[in-house]
Amino acid sequence: MGPLTRTVELFYDVLSPYSWLGFEILCRYQNIWNINLQLRPSLITGIMKDSGNKPPGLLPRKGLYMANDLKLLRHHLQIPIHFPKDFLSVMLEKGSLSAMRFLTAVNLEHPEMLEKASRELWMRVWSRVSVGLWESSGRTLDDFLTFPRHVFRVMILPPPGGSTVLSVTPLSPHRLPAVFSSSQNEDITEPQSILAAAEKAGMPAEQAQGLLEKIATPKVKNQLKETTEAACRYGAFGLPITVAHVDGQTHMLFGSDRMELLAHLLGNQVQWLTPVIPALW
Repeated sequence: MGPLTRTVELFYDVLSPYSWLGFEILCRYQNIWNINLQLRPSLITGIMKDSGNKPPGLLPRKGLYMANDLKLLRHHLQIPIHFPKDFLSVMLEKGSLSAMRFLTAVNLEHPEMLEKASRELWMRVWSRVSVGLWESSGRTLDDFLTFPRHVFRVMILPPPGGSTVLSVTPLSPHRLPAVFSSSQNEDITEPQSILAAAEKAGMPAEQAQGLLEKIATPKVKNQLKETTEAACRYGAFGLPITVAHVDGQTHMLFGSDRMELLAHLLGNQVQWLTPVIPALW
């Protein structure tokens, strides 16, 4: 008899880069750990205000540390994350209210699309990558971000023109070529930007437009507010938070680097391997 299914909630905002990291790791492990992963779109600005916390951009040393930290984590976690060129504008001016309302609407009506839609919005804010050479692989970007059968070698290449290029090479028997190259920051605040992300996630245009039209409705607004307030009740002071419900107890873990502790809480039949899961065959 296998391990019992445990419920794990991930509260996140696409404005939070560490939310993306935690999101991808949990997506990689959800089947291996046999967890019921519940994705909870939340609003980080509401949590910051409620807790009295400040965005890292307002603390110069913290902002500098964050930029260096994400650069290291990009390689360690094999997630193509990049620091936005207009970081302060992204964090303090543009925000993510429309995007998170859209994801809330997705979760209410088409929860099966939530993972992909969330990832595409993160890609617009935090990755700035264009993907080429997928045709010969037969796989999609989602496979390389969450597919558990591949480990990748990542190298920084200095191309002409000065823009960063990541060369990503699978280390499994299936050597699938891929190149990520940086480009200009993309928006997540305008309706067309959100629709573009939905299209990349594989959502039909009519469905995406219908969901976008609902982001100003009381139902969607109240749901996002309730989810954000739930995160605050758990003790959130930022995002992501992971909430594990185990044996009648609730454990709140802050950040994307508590996965080993999460595995411990889930029990002896659950094992933490690495952020990038080795080949399974």
